[in-house]
Amino acid sequence: MPRLAIRKTYKLFIGGKFPRSESGRTQVVDGDNVALASRKDARDAVVAARKAQPGWAGATAYNRGQILYRAAEMLESRRDEFATLAVDQAELDAAIDRLVWYAGWSDKLAQVTGGANPVSGPFFNISAPEPTGVVAVIAPASLLGLVSVVAPAIVTGNAVVVVSTGPQVAITLAEVLATSDLPGGVVNILTGRPAEIAPWLASHDDVNGIDLTAIDEPELAADLERSAAGTLKRVRRPAGTPDFAADPGLRPMTAFLETKTVWHPKGF
Repeated sequence: MPRLAIRKTYKLFIGGKFPRSESGRTQVVDGDNVALASRKDARDAVVAARKAQPGWAGATAYNRGQILYRAAEMLESRRDEFATLAVDQAELDAAIDRLVWYAGWSDKLAQVTGGANPVSGPFFNISAPEPTGVVAVIAPASLLGLVSVVAPAIVTGNAVVVVSTGPQVAITLAEVLATSDLPGGVVNILTGRPAEIAPWLASHDDVNGIDLTAIDEPELAADLERSAAGTLKRVRRPAGTPDFAADPGLRPMTAFLETKTVWHPKGF
């Protein structure tokens, strides 16, 4: 008898593991079985992100950069697999380069966005950036779009809960991250319907920010912004259709940073 190949099931990525949805729901996307995340899965992902975030923020910026660079290396080594998911070589090159670019910024951003402030008096006044905390990300389906919203959030010390409409690409990227020394829970990926899951993340008390880059329905985006305002979340909602191939600048990294200002006395 000819051997039957094992069909891959694309599960969720929560806390560094690949569970099925607690609801047991699945959907078929381009012939593949894909987990359909629920509200409970979103809560579990937020718990995992909150647990991982302090340790990730406490790691050195250099170490975070090393891990993102390692993710670029692993992505480079899995070109053939992403090619089977209809990711063309130009987009794959751009996604790898984007990871390397953000890895390089990890230990430089504080010097650009922080610094010593001139004050009148015998004090040092220093401003330094700190991560917002747990960020919900409604991510584009493309690989480059996904990398372009996740990498800037985590390189600055945040943990993310991603809702992706491109499940095969997103979970394959999760497999890359899982083998890149990224601590479990720093990135959590839910595959499902943003209109079903995003409202719970927008109103969740333990989510500190939300990125609406991939929301192209104005009414849904406005509803999510109103929900986020109820818990004083930072909201990122780029104007127009993002061009992920363009130079991203610093805005994606600074969108989910807080600034801490410290006063310290000095001698005359």
